[in-house]
Amino acid sequence: MKWIATTEKSKWREKEVNLKAESCKDKIILTGREFQKIKGFGGCFNELGRAALLKAKEDERKKAIKELFDQKDGCKFSLCRVPIGASDYALDWYSLNEHDNDFEMKNFSIERDKLYLLPYIKEAMEFCPDLKLFASPWSPPTWMKNPKVYNYGRIRMEEPILSAYALYFKKFVESYKEQGVNVAQIHVQNEVFADQKFPSCLWSSEQLKVFIRDYLGPLFEKSGMDTEIWLGTLNGPEDMSFSFTGIRLENYHRFIDNILFDEKARRYISGIGYQWAGRGAIARTYESWPEIQLMQTENECGDGSNSWEYAEYVFGLARHYLKNGANAYVYWNMALEPGGESTWGWKQNSMLTVIPESGEIVYNPEFYAMKHYSHFIMPGAVRLETIGHCSSMGCAFKNPNGETVLVVQNALDYDKAFTFEGGGKTFTAVLEKNSFNTFVF
Repeated sequence: MKWIATTEKSKWREKEVNLKAESCKDKIILTGREFQKIKGFGGCFNELGRAALLKAKEDERKKAIKELFDQKDGCKFSLCRVPIGASDYALDWYSLNEHDNDFEMKNFSIERDKLYLLPYIKEAMEFCPDLKLFASPWSPPTWMKNPKVYNYGRIRMEEPILSAYALYFKKFVESYKEQGVNVAQIHVQNEVFADQKFPSCLWSSEQLKVFIRDYLGPLFEKSGMDTEIWLGTLNGPEDMSFSFTGIRLENYHRFIDNILFDEKARRYISGIGYQWAGRGAIARTYESWPEIQLMQTENECGDGSNSWEYAEYVFGLARHYLKNGANAYVYWNMALEPGGESTWGWKQNSMLTVIPESGEIVYNPEFYAMKHYSHFIMPGAVRLETIGHCSSMGCAFKNPNGETVLVVQNALDYDKAFTFEGGGKTFTAVLEKNSFNTFVF
């Protein structure tokens, strides 16, 4: 039996479980019921992340990539995200075809990606050859939008534009495949509710439904493509908020169910990706559409301070998504420079911080928050139901090799004992205050 514990002062420490310790009333109990199968964990390949890592010492950079992707000793990341064109953590704005009215995509090109994203991905694939990617744009090419800008705006709902945009996605998948990189999923738009100063594009429920049903789905099907189409990445809708503005809200039923109740659209949709303000909606989908795959597509990223307190939040956020049906949890920026500043002017956390002056890499608290899940929970694991007073503190899984994995957080300001029962084991452990813990048996 293995027990790994992490606190703010002491990271990734192996502890011994006293199997003879007296049982206590506060328990985590396995019921024997199984839920969703886990696909994996990962992060996002962004230009600013790659640029930061290139400022590290070469041996430090290689060690960091190994720590993230090695399938024996690292975080074992195996399912990651890549932007199609510029994300808000690109070096600057670009799309893969800024040639007006190029409906046949003759000028489509991933040459920009060969500078930063593809080398980043291929370095990761040295440690995870079977790495799978899902991809989403933050904005279509500007000539496909109204107004013609990379930020704000909406897709132009015109037949030549929508046909060309579907072809844009097809070209992306094919171009990456030519580079030896598998794009397993296409998510139509990053944060469909985000009308921002960074690359973005608003989509209504009806627009998504029409595009997937009448353009993207049929093209992928006709072309024999095995890349899945996902309804994502959704940063909403938020049912539990209301604004007295007279504007009709895009609530859950009017947005999600409007698409899924359309059988022609539904047949093309393999899953739904949620992030940020979508954290509440995932439970609604899991309740009503248990057959649909769900995933968390971008963790909430803090303010660049990389504090222990925010890592505690991320640890609990992962538990929330996994408990509500997500089959994957994906971090945002795996590496950044100190402060984590975006091209568009705000700061976010990262798992690793590269110090440009020394070339050293700092492993932040969120690195360990992620590793406590991803290192132990294998692709193909199933989530197990837990009950008991302490079940709110963690979640349990059964790996394909028969191991049971229990991931538990003690966010209390004092040490807390609990007793585990299930999987042929009974034990009592005392969790240190403010700690992350993983048990494997």
